[in-house]
Amino acid sequence: MRNNEDRLGVQQLQQSAIPPPQQFIQQQAQQSQGQLSFIAPTEFVDLPSKGKLYPIGHPLKDKDTVEIKQMTAREEDILTNRSLLKKGVALEKLLESLIIDKTIKHEDMLICDKNAIYLAARISGYGAEYTTQVVCPSCEKKVRSSFDLQEKLDLFVEESVAEISENGTFKITLPNTKWVVECRALNGSDEKRMLSAATNKIKEEMSLMDQLRMMVVSIQGVTDKNVIGQALEAMPAIDSKFLRKEYDKTVPALNLKHTFNCKECSHEEVMEVPLTADFFWPK
Repeated sequence: MRNNEDRLGVQQLQQSAIPPPQQFIQQQAQQSQGQLSFIAPTEFVDLPSKGKLYPIGHPLKDKDTVEIKQMTAREEDILTNRSLLKKGVALEKLLESLIIDKTIKHEDMLICDKNAIYLAARISGYGAEYTTQVVCPSCEKKVRSSFDLQEKLDLFVEESVAEISENGTFKITLPNTKWVVECRALNGSDEKRMLSAATNKIKEEMSLMDQLRMMVVSIQGVTDKNVIGQALEAMPAIDSKFLRKEYDKTVPALNLKHTFNCKECSHEEVMEVPLTADFFWPK
């Protein structure tokens, strides 16, 4: 009996000092609650930008990694919350919940770094195998296909062709006009604006120009937004194409290309891994 008491953590008490059964259970529960502690595992995600493309004062400036916690039931609740899904903010709330350092705001994070976190969270939460439907370019049939996301985690395109300033901007000299254009990497706020414009038919034709306006900081040292807008509209197509191409080379992006093999017609082609609803809502 003494051994049982020791294992249960019950001290030897005089018969008159033993509380009623219900009171004793409540006391033991309170003591147990004080001893319970649940800490979600965390991991460090490599930032494709390496923190170089953030302005001075940003919490991720010159940081190679960011610490996130692994997905739990709480994050699953966020991803399945109808209200958040309807408002289109479920992924933003997910990011807020995952990032350990709460001084880091998702809207101020570079798109490439956000995507790296989403990819790492998907792998730790649901595994590296990603199965989704792909439309075959040849037979146009929908085919279920699987991809190994772990392979893609280390395949960020990073080919800097411009010198990056202390404030995270970089300059590109255009081939035709010889203008020196200063650019910045687009962040979460920019991405939200682009997605909003893409769903609005009136603004759909302006999305490319809007993107240029967002990424260009100055042209020939001129920072006035109105003047920059006029210059972009008058920019020769060859310069505009060169600017976008060099931007893509400077700002790292997730390489999701893979070899797709159609099970219906045996067509083979290198394609982008489609990020559909199955990415965070696997069936």
